[in-house]
Amino acid sequence: MAKAKETVSRTLIVALVLSIVFSVVVSGAAVMLRPAQIQNQNLDIKTNILSAAGLLEQGASADEIESQFEQFEVRLVDLDTGQYVEASDVGVQDPMKYDMYKAASDPQMSTNIPSSEDKAGIKRRPNVAKVYTMSENGEVTRVVLPIHGYGLWSTLYGFISLEGDLNTVEGLGFYAHAETPGLGGEVDNPRWKKQWVGKEVYDGERADPKIRLVKGGVSADAADKEHKVDALSGATLTSRGVEQLVNYWMSERGYAPFLQKLREGEV
Repeated sequence: MAKAKETVSRTLIVALVLSIVFSVVVSGAAVMLRPAQIQNQNLDIKTNILSAAGLLEQGASADEIESQFEQFEVRLVDLDTGQYVEASDVGVQDPMKYDMYKAASDPQMSTNIPSSEDKAGIKRRPNVAKVYTMSENGEVTRVVLPIHGYGLWSTLYGFISLEGDLNTVEGLGFYAHAETPGLGGEVDNPRWKKQWVGKEVYDGERADPKIRLVKGGVSADAADKEHKVDALSGATLTSRGVEQLVNYWMSERGYAPFLQKLREGEV
């Protein structure tokens, strides 16, 4: 009987030791791999920014993507005032390390959106956003803005790129979502995304954004067709979500104050 108890004790001790060893190995591997994971995440974001801006070269290597991305200046913007803020104001040293989506979950760094105004379905909006600009001879030639909002099944995360007039769409793309493949998932379809190129966010008065996704498609003689894009076939709610999230982020509650100050040379 004593021998049996001794055998059980040894088994438990061995199991405990092995558990500790494996835990240390797994934790160590996670720590070691973390820098590589962060680097890959940053590369993916840069790839999607370049793609939205129409600058991504097919088959570009990681080094080429990094080199292309150096054309952009990364800044942080107070969405209420439209003014640039320093990275240190939000607790980081490098603007690229600021996570506006994490900030949106912090009541101290975000603003609650009343349901009547929450067209994008995001509930809270970060007070500070990250923007990417390109300039030539002191003039802004393009700006890429992060956007997100709810579709049918998921929150879509992406970027919209505007030309130097800060009105004409240069490209749009989503890098994360869980919409239905073949329906709402067609937001990834290059042919659909191509329709956005050349569309105008605002009218001549640069008032509220005018983007509309049209069920059945945009006819050649449609009124205000410069603001209209074909809706996704069979994906009414995803289409509505995309329309509303784009218009939300281009409105006074989103990037409009920043874009206006950028046009006037006040930032």
